[in-house]
Amino acid sequence: MPFEIPPEWRNFRYRGKALEELLNMSMDEFIKLLPARQRRSLRRGFTEEQKRLLEKARKIVRTGKYDKVIKTHVRDMIILPEMIGLKFAVYNGKEFVEFQVVPEMIGHYLGEFSITTKKVEHGEPGLKATKSSLFLAMKG
Repeated sequence: MPFEIPPEWRNFRYRGKALEELLNMSMDEFIKLLPARQRRSLRRGFTEEQKRLLEKARKIVRTGKYDKVIKTHVRDMIILPEMIGLKFAVYNGKEFVEFQVVPEMIGHYLGEFSITTKKVEHGEPGLKATKSSLFLAMKG
């Protein structure tokens, strides 16, 4: 493995397999551990965009520049063990949300960590609202 596994990741297990085992597995063996939706998606193969993203990730792993951020629009890419430790910036429709991949994210989609919706916070009536909302009936 090109980088040193941090102590807090050493006792991580995914479906009974240690992180070291996951990193040394072939893609076919790893696919068998995933839930059905991710298993089906990976068996069908990667799209062109996913292949490009995976190639960028592998290039960063080869060079050892783990502090470099990979910007992407590919929200449907499944996080693989070889992506652990990398930093991604995933587009949510408005901006790129940056995060680092940790072992607990294996098997999830990149898009799950870049939320597309925001909590709606309504203002008080009369503040930056329409003219009609200035005049509220008095409770009485």
